[in-house]
Amino acid sequence: MRDTVAPAGRFVWVFPGFGVGGAQTRFCALANHLGADIGHCVLSLNNDLACAEKLAPDLDVIMLPSGHHAGHMVPAILHARRTLRALQPRMVITSNWGAMEWAIGAALDGLPRLHTEDGFGPEERQRQIPRRVLTRRLALRRTEVMLPSRTLERIARAQWRLPPARLHYIPNGIDLARFAAAPPMPAPPGEGPVIGTIAALRPEKNIARLIRAVAALRDTRPARLIVVGDGPERPALMALASQLGLSGSALFAGHCTEPERWLATFDIFALPSDTEQMPLSLLEAMAAGLPTICTDVGDVRDMLSPENTPFVSPPEDAGFAAALAALLTGDTAQVGAANRARATVLFGQDAMFTAWRRLLGLPA
Repeated sequence: MRDTVAPAGRFVWVFPGFGVGGAQTRFCALANHLGADIGHCVLSLNNDLACAEKLAPDLDVIMLPSGHHAGHMVPAILHARRTLRALQPRMVITSNWGAMEWAIGAALDGLPRLHTEDGFGPEERQRQIPRRVLTRRLALRRTEVMLPSRTLERIARAQWRLPPARLHYIPNGIDLARFAAAPPMPAPPGEGPVIGTIAALRPEKNIARLIRAVAALRDTRPARLIVVGDGPERPALMALASQLGLSGSALFAGHCTEPERWLATFDIFALPSDTEQMPLSLLEAMAAGLPTICTDVGDVRDMLSPENTPFVSPPEDAGFAAALAALLTGDTAQVGAANRARATVLFGQDAMFTAWRRLLGLPA
């Protein structure tokens, strides 16, 4: 990986930020798969490059400063056009609303382009912002658009009114073998099942919902809690766990580079989010053979095995806590095995790589 001036003819990937997240992790897996013969440039508009650790060291990937004009669309579009003209890209791939100025800039100059949408931030978890809907409708009507969930595909058709021929549904895929039999990490002290999650600690992930649900079990079914990940919510979440009496049985593990080892430690994986589409963390948990407790957001219900869907709750506290209590009284091993079988059939990464190669105009 290099940090220098980029020669022409590369794939240029524009992310609102290149911290560890689903879209960024997917890019790293794809770049590792394509190998050193394919050149890429990555622009992180907030200059966070944490996910670069997932890239193989021998790849031809260049990280460039963005010079982003945050909050000012017209200057940002002009800057994007100047930058892209200098880069002379093979294709421009933009990610989510945060890179929309670059999608517009690429469209105005008629560059080969692809826009990916992986979901919405907390400001759009209840309803989409009309100005953004209109912008997507106008800016993306002649752009190829990749969507990893059927929910997003329906939104792109019905609300953004994008031409169906421009929409490409490619479900996320993972390296199934990596999560099948990893050595576990140490669990918190105490007794009871280990309930864990792996997430960026941001408001829309609503890890507080999980903490409250685990605390509610103390009198009937004590459990241990592991929260893997980092972010702005971490201090408040640690304080909440302490206030609810979980400080001795809860572990906040911070950022991790080996999620498979934490998943091997969990007895149950939890996804308490207010908004998701097709979360990679859930696919990884399924591949690890874990039963899951999830909120009914995005494609989550359709991703899971039928054995696990009774434990999918609305995104509210009481239903989530009740579903967790119900899961703990059932045959969790059977649910976990069914999830692993479903992940094996539907969510291996080879199919994802083949579809992405086609979308990027690369030979299969």
